[in-house]
Amino acid sequence: MAETRRLLILGGTREALDLARRTTADPGLHVITSLAGRTRTPAAIPGELRVGGFGGTGGLARYLCEAAIDLVIDATHPFASTMAGNAAQACEAASVPRLKLLRPPWRAVEGDRWIEVPDMAAAAAALPGLAERVFLTTGRRDLAAFAALADTWFLVRLIEPPEEPLPLTRHQLILARGPFAEDDETALLSEHRIQAVVAKNSGGALTYAKIAAARRLALPVVMVRRPEAPAGTTVKDVDAASTWLRSRRA
Repeated sequence: MAETRRLLILGGTREALDLARRTTADPGLHVITSLAGRTRTPAAIPGELRVGGFGGTGGLARYLCEAAIDLVIDATHPFASTMAGNAAQACEAASVPRLKLLRPPWRAVEGDRWIEVPDMAAAAAALPGLAERVFLTTGRRDLAAFAALADTWFLVRLIEPPEEPLPLTRHQLILARGPFAEDDETALLSEHRIQAVVAKNSGGALTYAKIAAARRLALPVVMVRRPEAPAGTTVKDVDAASTWLRSRRA
């Protein structure tokens, strides 16, 4: 009987969930998915589940050794740069093969009015004079960058209720989990008289509808560029990740 390999998926994305569903069907793999724990009610994930941080690069390297991990696929969010860096360094230290599963970023097409910025501070700086009513879809952890914009009204969409009040002077909070439809996003932007959208260039289909809706309504999108991924083998989808796994088990 072939040896069972232990695969650690660093998760939190739709791609990580799809990968877990595919790999847990393989009897030659013992699959562990790790979540940071920021979402209180994540989707059900097959296989073994680990929730919580590792304690930085050193903690992750120790875990890889103690849990006898054979392979790592980093399928974290494109903006989870700290975790991606920790994973690259820890896998190198522990001599564990690592793959980065990173969906491609969105690309502007005809009709888009993108203002590309390097970070959240630059996104906030771009808003005065551009829009007084803004759809803010950056996630809870990035809202503080917009706290000083007391004259701007924000429509904020989160997956779960925040544990603390939002650091925004004027805002309305809505709770929803994607995927979203373009017609619904268009109606939402129109209903709230939105004048600009702020978004991370996360890529993928799950939340692209807001970008298409902004294009339809000729609204500017302040688009935050994603950070650079660590050096190493990178693939763009679950099919390619599965091919990498097969090559590592051959």
